[in-house]
Amino acid sequence: MEKVCDHTSVGIMVWRGDKLLLIERAKFPKGFAVPAGHVDGDATYEDSAKRELKEEVGLDAMGLRLIAEGRKENPCRRAGGIYHYWKLFQVEAHGTLKRSQKETKQAGWHTKDEIKKLAEKTERYVKKEISEDEWNENPGLEPVMYEWFKELAIL
Repeated sequence: MEKVCDHTSVGIMVWRGDKLLLIERAKFPKGFAVPAGHVDGDATYEDSAKRELKEEVGLDAMGLRLIAEGRKENPCRRAGGIYHYWKLFQVEAHGTLKRSQKETKQAGWHTKDEIKKLAEKTERYVKKEISEDEWNENPGLEPVMYEWFKELAIL
């Protein structure tokens, strides 16, 4: 049975010094993003953030701090998934980084300069200067993350 979008999402920002943890999604929507996902019936957005961080990169979230929230028009692979109400948290994370083989192609720590290079590719993709095939093979930032990173002055 196909999952239906609940139009809620969390994003989890984990910094180690001047580097931000990003994953490359293995599934649609392709691109680099912070660990993120649907609330999916969790009691709170905070519970969902803890679950998603553990599922996607094997880390335990501590000290969640809400840093942004709002509605974004962004597609997902679930039925009806054309927008989401997001809550982004900055967290302290403990444990050993171990990416989900199912959810991610890679996970690692990125400097702001590396993130800016991914953002430049996203800008080209949004302007249709990069084909869908090229994007799927070697993406930049997931477009919704590009929007959030601009709002949060990471870019």
